[in-house]
Amino acid sequence: MQTFLFILILLFALGALAALVRGIVIFLKTTEADLKGTGPSRSGLAQNKMMWRRIQFQAAAVVVAMLFLMMARPG
Repeated sequence: MQTFLFILILLFALGALAALVRGIVIFLKTTEADLKGTGPSRSGLAQNKMMWRRIQFQAAAVVVAMLFLMMARPG
C-alpha cells in the first residue's frame, strides 16, 4: 500500500510540474494584443486554468503524502 501511495505522490507532483510548465509556456506566448484587449483574454483564461490545475495537483499530492506518513508511522 505504501508503494502505491508513493507512486501516487510522484504522479501528482509530475502533474503539478506539467501544469506549471504549460502555464509558463502560455504566459510566454502572450501577445501585446492580449494585454491591450478588453476583458479577459484567451491567454489569461488559459493561464488561470493551468494555475488551478497546478493547485489541484499539489493539494492531491499533499493529501496522499499525509496518508503515506500516517501509514508509515509505527504503532
